[in-house]
Amino acid sequence: MNRPTRRKFLKQVAAGGVAASITISGTKSSGQVLGANDRVRVAVAGINGRGKIHMAVFGGMKDVEVTHLVDPDSRLFKSRSALVEQQTGKKPHCVQDIREALDDASLDAVSIATPNHWHALMTIWACQAGKDVYVEKPCSHTIVEGRRMVEAAQKYNRIVQHGTQWRSDPKWQAYTTDIREGKYGKLQTANIQIFRPRTSIGFKAAVPPPRELDYDLWTGPAPMKPFRTNLVHYQWHWMWDYGAGEIGNLGAHEFEMARWAMPENADPKSVVSLGGRFGYEDQAETPNTQLTLYDFGDAKLVCQQRGLHFDKPLRMGIDFHTDEGTIKDGKFYPRGKKTGEVIEGAPLSGLPENYARAHFQNFVDCVRSRKSEDLASDMLDGHRTGVVAHLGNISYRLGEKTSFNNSPKGLSENQIAAESFDEMKRHLVDAAGINLSNATYQLGPTLQFNPQTEQFHDSPEANQLLARPSRSGFELPNVNS
Repeated sequence: MNRPTRRKFLKQVAAGGVAASITISGTKSSGQVLGANDRVRVAVAGINGRGKIHMAVFGGMKDVEVTHLVDPDSRLFKSRSALVEQQTGKKPHCVQDIREALDDASLDAVSIATPNHWHALMTIWACQAGKDVYVEKPCSHTIVEGRRMVEAAQKYNRIVQHGTQWRSDPKWQAYTTDIREGKYGKLQTANIQIFRPRTSIGFKAAVPPPRELDYDLWTGPAPMKPFRTNLVHYQWHWMWDYGAGEIGNLGAHEFEMARWAMPENADPKSVVSLGGRFGYEDQAETPNTQLTLYDFGDAKLVCQQRGLHFDKPLRMGIDFHTDEGTIKDGKFYPRGKKTGEVIEGAPLSGLPENYARAHFQNFVDCVRSRKSEDLASDMLDGHRTGVVAHLGNISYRLGEKTSFNNSPKGLSENQIAAESFDEMKRHLVDAAGINLSNATYQLGPTLQFNPQTEQFHDSPEANQLLARPSRSGFELPNVNS
């Protein structure tokens, strides 16, 4: 799949262009360029949280219709259907199984806001059915899933947009272009901070699922486990069977921008990750505190994630350290100076809603034009970003408990990473009152990764985590076999 050029801003394409060469019968979007007034019919899958944004944005677009709402939990249908009808005057068709929507020949696209473990299968099924796809971050649950999604988008000539909305922000485009092209010196280390408090999910006993919830369908390709009330609808993020923790949740946004500031073809070559769940005990599995170091060759990437309460309860940002200074919070601090120079037009932290809307609009424009090269974040970009998150989690999951008295050797060679470990320890003392002298953390191995083959060097254990077994009836298709 062609990826968008980074040296010019990704334009919003008008209607028109060259028709796709591969046609899948049965849908009006399968191979033709849609006219400016042709209605784009969209199914929104996953309608509890983020899906409500999808419904509202698509519902507010001219000549776009939300025709289907898809969710295994039918308890949501009445209220969500009413929202769409109130906004558009038309009542959507509500189904629990995405395959029912895909059977509708008039459907053009699927917008996916389901739990992560459904992203790949739903995307591939939609591509096979001749539908275009907008899929939330992270695009996949494993590295193999992401690669299969890229292959499906290519084989079936589908428009597939990854839901990292900063890609459609002209300020971030200019900001990262200047960094990549050396305006502030040669990039050495990008330092991501994701500081967002996450409370305990507690302990819940296994109970029968609500009769309105098709729990077998909700589980889908994941292993079948007993239903608990702290899984549906949001806490699945912190369970390995369904989510990727914070590094795959909010981290996907930051990884996309950090990658955009690096050289065009920069990919991670090694990774080491550490952390744990601190401050409380519960049934969640992913770390609420995590520190990961990536080697991209000429540049390094540090990702700090903190999920306990502290003085400033929310920060999503990236500091860029170059051989000439530091770029932080919209200012450039030349080396040796404490006063920063304001960068005119620098993006702010957070995600203004108009940029999110622009990202959805970019997708619809490309559905009309059939020009995947104009996507702000296509499937290959989404996969490359997903790989970064998955690598960090694979190292962490293979880790062993070690005393805080032992500094992680894998991080000591990078000053930013070493300082971040010291800051993490101070955070744990301040936020959770942890006595570090008798506490432990999980330290993962330093893994060498080949981005061309998407395999680890000399680590069969890590390669086992590149994919996962699929449950019967929900197998991941191999579109190239």
